[in-house]
Amino acid sequence: MKPTWTSEEIESERQERLEELKDESQGEAPGSFSCHELLDRTSLLMDSVDRFVLGHPSCVRNKDWFSLAHQAFDSLFRLYQDIGEKHLGAETSHKPLEQLATDD
Repeated sequence: MKPTWTSEEIESERQERLEELKDESQGEAPGSFSCHELLDRTSLLMDSVDRFVLGHPSCVRNKDWFSLAHQAFDSLFRLYQDIGEKHLGAETSHKPLEQLATDD
């Protein structure tokens, strides 16, 4: 089964959403509160998929459903790791070198 949306359709949707956000800029860059919030929401979704979908008996008993649910979890995990790498890297890059050496 192929994805429902083409990469062009996905980019078109992203551009539409960007247009909606044009006047709402709140500092979404890595290192910002907004980026931290996205990291947290992604973590919550990973937990929900794990507990409520992957852990559901009907999902566990169906090989295809379990595989699809695991793909969703894996995608969220990759997203979480990518956001975290950029977000946490941006947070530490703003600190003076002396402070980085003393942070625990």
